[in-house]
Amino acid sequence: MSFEGIHRVYFLGIGGIGMSALARWFNHEGYAVSGYDRTPSPLIEKLIGEGMTVTFDDSLDSIPEAIKKSPESSLIVWTPAMPKDSVQLAYFKEKGFTLKKRSEVLGMVTENFYTIAVAGTHGKTTTSSLIAHLFKDAGKPIAAFLGGITQNYQSNLILGKKKSKKQRFVVVEADEFDRSFMRLHPNEAVLTSTDADHLDIYGDESTILDGFGDFVKLIDKKGKLFIQFNAADRLGVDRLPKVITRKYGLRSEGIRAENIQARPGSFLFDYVDGKKVIPHLELYIPGFHNVENALAAIAIATEHGITDEQIKKGLASFKGVKRRFEIHVNQKHLVYIDDYAHHPEEIRACLSSVIAMYATSKLTVVFQPHLYSRTRDFADGFSESLSLADEVILLDIYPARELPIEGVSSAMLLEKIGSKKKTLVSKVDLMGYLEKSAPEVLVTLGAGDIDRLVPESLLGWSLDKK
Repeated sequence: MSFEGIHRVYFLGIGGIGMSALARWFNHEGYAVSGYDRTPSPLIEKLIGEGMTVTFDDSLDSIPEAIKKSPESSLIVWTPAMPKDSVQLAYFKEKGFTLKKRSEVLGMVTENFYTIAVAGTHGKTTTSSLIAHLFKDAGKPIAAFLGGITQNYQSNLILGKKKSKKQRFVVVEADEFDRSFMRLHPNEAVLTSTDADHLDIYGDESTILDGFGDFVKLIDKKGKLFIQFNAADRLGVDRLPKVITRKYGLRSEGIRAENIQARPGSFLFDYVDGKKVIPHLELYIPGFHNVENALAAIAIATEHGITDEQIKKGLASFKGVKRRFEIHVNQKHLVYIDDYAHHPEEIRACLSSVIAMYATSKLTVVFQPHLYSRTRDFADGFSESLSLADEVILLDIYPARELPIEGVSSAMLLEKIGSKKKTLVSKVDLMGYLEKSAPEVLVTLGAGDIDRLVPESLLGWSLDKK
């Protein structure tokens, strides 16, 4: 199916990070875009401000009449997160509308453009955002569908300055959750990591490796794979595609970083790719893991004719993605960093970088575990990685899509955490606890709603202490 003959697009769950990026793209391309979501949010307010119509009432009366009258020229994009008893979803199915999941529609987009897909358990959003920023900053025609809000553009959709007659590049996150990345059509791909995750979907580590192996074999036979060297080892030769494959990493023998220097607020490094060296690069989204993400982005940029000077300029101007090593306060009395990390390896990467930047300061971490199943499956890993901090504060598990699992709670992580100080605290009591403990370097971690404490409470409190 193509988009020919489609004039209107209606999104069921328009406020999701992936859904809203697609909605923005259709809106930019001139389609009439509208949709439904359960609750208002700042992101939905921006969609409305961009000209889209959004309802919060799951009723037939809320569906635009133009959609009801023209099912043949309307596309309904829906998310499986929609309740099974949704009135609108049932109506569209009953009336024979064309319904497509987000991953299907994204696959249709990638079928029509030169696509660079970024996959991996960790690092997808930062890597894809940085690739898109380097391309846009260098004047390349680009459309990027991202899993986070970029600080440079305050959006999860990055577009070139104007429509171009040249071949447009599409940069997209290839999400392994429920194998939705299998609907994409990548010309090139990045694989940032293959650590076990989503075991509630895949069952075991071997199956998720098979999933990544299936994905990279979708790469066009004339395309290329850029793969983190540890991820390549875990995947194994048999799972790699028969395309040009380039390995990268901080300690890779291929594409690598040298002369890395951690500074408060930035990392300096040299990019080395065989005989090619781009010296004195500065990345203002700190972290060893972000330097590694930058290696993949730089490698792809050089493949497409972006010059060393353009790369240096683009890298220095990249402000990162919300909730990815986001530094809210960087003062003598307090440093406050918020990060989306919700997997043991992500936590380890984040905290190792914080320690390198602020080696002489006490590190206090507030962690909100995400999902009962993930907490159960990686309990020992969480305890080990959190032990890097001087003090660990655990909040209750954020359940997201799951019901409670008997015997699984934040408390199960506490015993094996080796930090000098560790405790369980409710969100209600968190601010009072922090005010008494007076942290020096404070890091909040988790993929739930912990970030909502940032603007109203944690940030305001820290500035009051100045």
